[in-house]
Amino acid sequence: MCYRIVPMTAAQLPAVAALEKVCFPADPWSEALFQAALDNPSVAVLLALGEGGGLLGYAVLSVVLDEGSLDNIAVAPEHRRRGVAEALLSALTGFSREKLAVLMLEVRASNVPAIALYEKHGFAAVGRRKNYYDAPKEDAILMTLEFTNGTENAE
Repeated sequence: MCYRIVPMTAAQLPAVAALEKVCFPADPWSEALFQAALDNPSVAVLLALGEGGGLLGYAVLSVVLDEGSLDNIAVAPEHRRRGVAEALLSALTGFSREKLAVLMLEVRASNVPAIALYEKHGFAAVGRRKNYYDAPKEDAILMTLEFTNGTENAE
């Protein structure tokens, strides 16, 4: 599969918001929230676009000082298991490695494929938030990836 990773623009807001509703129907971000992310210099929204420019997936990274939070990563159901999420995550960890001390995220405890992807990229489980998610109610696994002088901490 051929795709490219690019920053989101305002023209892509409707497509991103529509994909959000498909991937997270219980509690999707609104188009206004994505617009706020686009307007915030401390937030990066990256898109994976297919050969014809169609949206395959997206990822949202928020930064405060030297800490990053992977707020959201989503791939259209028909494009999953083809490396799209991995490409988005690689782009974000590459940026983070250069600029941040740590990258953090929460993931549903039942989302085994996502946990495996994060572990493959060096994230480690560091905690659990009880009943963090709704619809259905579920715990979140807290994961972090720490960086020191351009390399991950080995712990």
